[in-house]
Amino acid sequence: MKMLISNEAAAWFKRELSLQDGAYIRLFPRYSSGGGLHPGFSLGIANEPPGRPAVQREQAGIVFYMEEQDLWYMEGYSLSIVYSEAEDDIEYVYEPEAAAGVLQE
Repeated sequence: MKMLISNEAAAWFKRELSLQDGAYIRLFPRYSSGGGLHPGFSLGIANEPPGRPAVQREQAGIVFYMEEQDLWYMEGYSLSIVYSEAEDDIEYVYEPEAAAGVLQE
């Protein structure tokens, strides 16, 4: 699983959550009435240090990560977190990853 965070999205997190460099953002699946990648679940966030991170990415001084037990949510997909200026909010973009042995065009 690949995880990309734009500089603008990282700046949004810092501003909205009053984060300092060195802070952690955990991404995890949570129950919700809306839908993200899976019906009945959406991607939640928490400002907490990792326990058993399976994937992490540092952007603009913030470490974004997902724990091992949460990777099922992203199986077969990569995640990009981008900033929407029109909404002054972040957006999660899920993109299917190529299966092993399959060429992408």
